[in-house]
Amino acid sequence: MGKPWILRGLALLALVAAAWLFLPAVLQFRDRMQLPEVKVLVVRAPAAAAAAAISGTSANGYVIAARRAALSSDVPGRIVEMLVTEGSVVKQGEIVAKLYSDELVAALDRSKADAAVAASNVVRSKAAYEAALAEANQSLDTVTSQEQQLLEAKAQQEFASADLRRAEDLLQQTIGSPRDVERARSETNAALARVHSLEAVLRRARSAATSAAMRVEVAIADQQVAAAQRQAALASQQQAQATLDKTNVRAPFDGVVVLKDAEVGEVVSPNSQGGSNARGAVCTMVDFDSLEVQANVPETALSAVRQGAPAMVFLDAFPGQGMRGVVDRIWPTADRQKATVEVRVKLLERVEALRPEMGVRIVFRTVQGVVEGDAEATTASPALAILPESAIVTLDQRRGAFVVERDTVTFVALQLGEPKSGSIAVESGLTPGQTVVIAPPPTLNSGDRIRIDSK
Repeated sequence: MGKPWILRGLALLALVAAAWLFLPAVLQFRDRMQLPEVKVLVVRAPAAAAAAAISGTSANGYVIAARRAALSSDVPGRIVEMLVTEGSVVKQGEIVAKLYSDELVAALDRSKADAAVAASNVVRSKAAYEAALAEANQSLDTVTSQEQQLLEAKAQQEFASADLRRAEDLLQQTIGSPRDVERARSETNAALARVHSLEAVLRRARSAATSAAMRVEVAIADQQVAAAQRQAALASQQQAQATLDKTNVRAPFDGVVVLKDAEVGEVVSPNSQGGSNARGAVCTMVDFDSLEVQANVPETALSAVRQGAPAMVFLDAFPGQGMRGVVDRIWPTADRQKATVEVRVKLLERVEALRPEMGVRIVFRTVQGVVEGDAEATTASPALAILPESAIVTLDQRRGAFVVERDTVTFVALQLGEPKSGSIAVESGLTPGQTVVIAPPPTLNSGDRIRIDSK
């Protein structure tokens, strides 16, 4: 009587054990047959460049310098001293290299000596002019004195001639004596002789004055020649100095040396040709304040780029850190081979890692209400996530996505950007780490259970 109950208990226990062992498999089989299988995506915070690109027109480009110079000398020569290396910060006018200049220094010294001789000749010609001028003035004084003496002698001659006529009249009237007549005639002849003598002296004085005046003219000409020779000597000195200065290669602006093209002992020449052993440049420097971005925008996307519009620039080396910029120039011609148009973006802010020739990603924005050239305008709200466009559904006239919680989906309304290239930016409604359904079935509703595709 007791054995059937024992057997029944054991059978029941076996059934319970079997149910406990096979129930999960049965339930899993039921879910596989009844629940929809969906693919899911874990929400991740997008990289800054990717988030920006999804909400604007993007293009690849490079960092370039608007002010870049390959420094060389104006005269060929051998480098004797190199004062910079890559990374050296130089100021405008600072010497970066020196060329061999001993011969030019000697030429400058000789030109200085020639200038000193010319200056001495100027002083000597001036002294000669002053001496000639003094002699000419003295000659004029002598002429004036001789003219006065001649006038006095002529007056005395006239007086003696009148005295002779009176003595002759008195003699004819038997009042005077022959002796008085002879004395008066002798005085008249002496006065006439003195007049003739003074006239000869006056002629000599005038001739001497003329010669002195000519010597003054010669002295003036000598002064002019000496002054011209001094100017020529000074010009030669300046030319020698300028030629010597050309052996010092100087920085044309403030900047940083990015490439050293030559070493000490090498010859540099401004007219270096392909077959020459001479270097064409000493070094290359860049003005880091003039760094800008060059981008080749496809013609099909050019309509979204306008001058003065804001842009975001992301370095390929640091894609998570963006720099604000503004479209500065759009080239007036296109590249027919590449079907692109060159665009230059002026950087409004810079990161410390910015270097010339670095690769960048530029996102051009067009924001309603932004005044052209307004550097302070923000471009758009940052994207919290980027979802495939197939994950977006419309439920009760609201756009959103199904968020997975364990094996149940919940509809969440999202604030979305404009779709682009099969993706769409989520501006609010999601947080990183949440799981959303990709391409949900049309019959899926909020609160439904789902089965996640593990493939």
